[in-house]
Amino acid sequence: MVAGLHLTVRETAELSGVGFKTVEKAVDNRIVRVVIKPSLKTRKMRYLPLNAVVFFSALDVDVLKGLSVARKRELWKKLEKLDTRRLGTIEIAHGLSLDLGVLSAEPAERARDYTEARDRYIECHADILGGTPVIRGTRLTVYAVKARIDAGEPVDELIDDYPEVPAAAIEAANLYARTHPMLGRPSAGKPWREAA
Repeated sequence: MVAGLHLTVRETAELSGVGFKTVEKAVDNRIVRVVIKPSLKTRKMRYLPLNAVVFFSALDVDVLKGLSVARKRELWKKLEKLDTRRLGTIEIAHGLSLDLGVLSAEPAERARDYTEARDRYIECHADILGGTPVIRGTRLTVYAVKARIDAGEPVDELIDDYPEVPAAAIEAANLYARTHPMLGRPSAGKPWREAA
C-alpha cells in the first residue's frame, strides 16, 4: 500500500461513483497520470492522486461525457494540482464552467477520509495472515468485515463485537475489500467447465 493520498484504479472508480472501465480507459489513454509502485501481491500497482476523484466525479455529468480525449487531458491538467479542500468554479471552455464545489466536494471529502483511514488502520504484511489485509493491531481481515456487511450485519454490530476498532476502520476495511478483490480461483463453482 502506498502511504499518502494515492488511490488504486478501483478505489478511484468506487469513490468517484463511475465504472472501473471508465477510469481504466482514462489511464490507458494517458488522460490521467499514474504512479507505478510495487505491492505485496503483484509486481506493480498503478496509483492515481486524490484529484482523480474530483476529475471523474465531474466528468460523470452527462454534458461532459462526450468530451474528446484532448479536452479531457486539458481538464485533467487544470485539476491535477488543485487543492481538493478548496473546490470552486473552473472554466473548461469559453462559456462553459464547472462548479466543482457542487459536483465533486462530497466525493473528494469521502476520498480524503478513506485514504486517511486506510493508511492509518489497514495493514498488509507477509507475516500477518500471509499478507491478507487486516485492521491494524487485529487479525480481523478486511474480507471478513466485507462478508459480514454483505450478509446484512449492521456496522454497529461489528463495532459491538470489536469495541477497540473505530467505526472509520471498519468502513475503510469494507471499501478496501470491495476495491481489492481476493486473488485466486473464482468462488462460484468452476466456470472453466462450462467453457469446454
